[in-house]
Amino acid sequence: MADQIRRLEEIIARLRGPEGCPWDQKQTPHSIKGHLIEEAYEYLDALDHNDVEEMQEELGDILLQIVFHCHMAAEKNQFSLDEVGKTICEKLIRRHPHVFGETRADSAEEVLANWEKIKAGETGKERRTSILDGVPTALPSLMKAEKLQKKASRAGFDWKSLSPVLNKVEEEFGEFREAVETGNHRHAEKELGDILFSLVNVARHVDISAEEGLQASIRSFTQRFMAIEKELAQHGKEFHTTSAQELNDIWDHIKKSESPPTG
Repeated sequence: MADQIRRLEEIIARLRGPEGCPWDQKQTPHSIKGHLIEEAYEYLDALDHNDVEEMQEELGDILLQIVFHCHMAAEKNQFSLDEVGKTICEKLIRRHPHVFGETRADSAEEVLANWEKIKAGETGKERRTSILDGVPTALPSLMKAEKLQKKASRAGFDWKSLSPVLNKVEEEFGEFREAVETGNHRHAEKELGDILFSLVNVARHVDISAEEGLQASIRSFTQRFMAIEKELAQHGKEFHTTSAQELNDIWDHIKKSESPPTG
């Protein structure tokens, strides 16, 4: 494994070198930052499809991005791949004193509590003035909402039961409906955000990932829509020549023919 990592470093060094690739030579951490996110999502897609071969390839693409970023940083004497590896090894050991030290932690909850306590006392974290600090601004909205809510919950700011959480969703939806009916677009947008934030909170309380739930719905919609396209094509029809009622009937038929979720 170490030999292949070194080989990858050497390949990137050659690509970035004087006789290398013009495209690779001109890249900066900012110019390729979107590639890291894209490759991560492509891996998640392969994971969701349980495509092991694709998972392996996409993890390789993520590794490429990591080594590439480290190489560019090393060019400016900022940090190297070895230093990145050293940092994460030390962090894992430091944050698992119940494994590498004398601290006891008999449950996942205790481990998480210790993790947060240790994290808060680490160098560089002292500049954080709020419990909510440290949540990346670039996170997808649903994931960011969940992360903020978890931080607030660990601080003791949370509902104690599910009922008021569900009530909050109904309250926010009523405010959204009122804003829409009065034609206040800006207020409606804000209230819609409140609904989504409240739904993430519901998902968190019942131990469901809002992001994963929405992704599953997107996949279902895509599959059903494509099935409608196939059905229409078999009868020589198109969307704009098919009534809304007929499209809805086809949709319902496809939905009923699906296997119910398990687990």
